[in-house]
Amino acid sequence: MSELRKLTTALGEPGRWTFAYVDGPGPDPRVEEEAKQDAVRRRLSDSGATDAAVDAVMSCVTRATGMPAPSARYIAARDDDVVVDAAFPEPRVGPEEIGTAALPPLLPMLRHGAETAGYLVVEAARDGAHLTWGRADRQPEALDDVEGDADALSKVRGAGLAHSRYQRSAEENWKANQSEVAEAVDRVVRERQPAFVVIAGDVRARQLLQEQLAPASREIAVEVDAHTAADGTDDAALDRAVTEAIADRIEGRAAAARDRAAAADGERGARGTEEVMAALQQAQVETLLLDVRLWESDHTLDALETQPWVGDGRNLDVGVVGRVSAPEALARAALLTDARVLVEEDEPVGEDEPRRLGEPDQPLAALRWSAG
Repeated sequence: MSELRKLTTALGEPGRWTFAYVDGPGPDPRVEEEAKQDAVRRRLSDSGATDAAVDAVMSCVTRATGMPAPSARYIAARDDDVVVDAAFPEPRVGPEEIGTAALPPLLPMLRHGAETAGYLVVEAARDGAHLTWGRADRQPEALDDVEGDADALSKVRGAGLAHSRYQRSAEENWKANQSEVAEAVDRVVRERQPAFVVIAGDVRARQLLQEQLAPASREIAVEVDAHTAADGTDDAALDRAVTEAIADRIEGRAAAARDRAAAADGERGARGTEEVMAALQQAQVETLLLDVRLWESDHTLDALETQPWVGDGRNLDVGVVGRVSAPEALARAALLTDARVLVEEDEPVGEDEPRRLGEPDQPLAALRWSAG
């Protein structure tokens, strides 16, 4: 279960939350890292968190993640029990969030962890492949090493019938090896349903593997021009490919949600806080798009103890957990009704472009069924 799913499951249950969204361990000397951790502990205590809750959160903050710096951590405990302990292989996005409240902040997890669905990385070689399972909030997990026949792997340069036979034999060997890899990849795709499959490694091995994948695997495959097993190479190209694949998937989902919301003259969408809130109260939202700049507004809504999960102060005969920012309340209600939540970042179009100014885009929801 992803960390975001764990958090969602706990959001509808009563309890007091203690949380820390901070930088992960860095390259600083140990004494400086310990000073940073002490500062987090003090801020948690000053916020009114219980000693047990502080200890629970700090036990995670001080634990090594194995991720290279820079990285980010998000820990959330309900009462005294840790619900989420997520580490992200990228810098912290936005300010630190440290304290205790009726609800934990959702924005950090939504920004880092919206795409916590797993992905498969295949590093193909002529004699097999190395398979790794990855997820944005966890260290990669080595799955399998597929070892094929290592005989006659190198093609022989030259001429004549003997050389031709060697070449054909090597090609058939590569093809047979990648057939075994394809079977392993297809099995992981069936069993784990990754968001995408990144294929790196030897150029010819990648080609042969792609040709033998099942259609379901080939459809989500992203080929990367990175020969990770070659001497002197590093994982930078592979890491960039994974990051780009995640970003492309988010952008594709956002575009699909906009198209769906605009279908049937807009009857498949809800726009603005009031319309979106009403749709969420009916569990009608399939995908919710939120501009990150909405969190800068002072607009608040009620987070409710049970369905319909979100309100605006009107009498719904439902207890109120707390008054929170409107995007937090909408996002919580969306998660609790099994809707997808996408946060659209306010990033410049080009490297030299300034931050986009103006009013944030209003909440937009693609609906499960027509509003009409």
